[in-house]
Amino acid sequence: MRILALDVGDKTIGVAVSDELLFTAQGVEVIRRTSLAKDFARLKQLIDQYEVTTVVVGLPKNMNGTIGPRGELMQQFTAQLAEAMPALKLHYWDERLSTVAAEKSLIAADVSRAKRRKVIDKMAAVFILQGYLDSLPHQQLP
Repeated sequence: MRILALDVGDKTIGVAVSDELLFTAQGVEVIRRTSLAKDFARLKQLIDQYEVTTVVVGLPKNMNGTIGPRGELMQQFTAQLAEAMPALKLHYWDERLSTVAAEKSLIAADVSRAKRRKVIDKMAAVFILQGYLDSLPHQQLP
């Protein structure tokens, strides 16, 4: 069982997946959005490939914790995803500052501005998923 995370924007969807033990998040790809049907078809391929049962969708909130227009669009996207793939468990994760953290991480790694633009959404998905994974209760290993 793995968990997939999505950082959904107007033009791209950043995708990250967990390891099988649910400890770490790895970036998978950035989907260039064309149509909802094609977006969902690619997501379905990834879900099948990684044997995903749960999807975490980054929910953009205002700094005061309220849900604004971007958050409402995300809720609409997630509702459509739930309708298209009813077997999935869907969760929201507060994504405030995930893109900022991803950007700082890439700058610290000395990644060029051009390359940052290509991977920023994937990295934001990694930050969303890692935050979610860190919140899960893990059993003590022997």
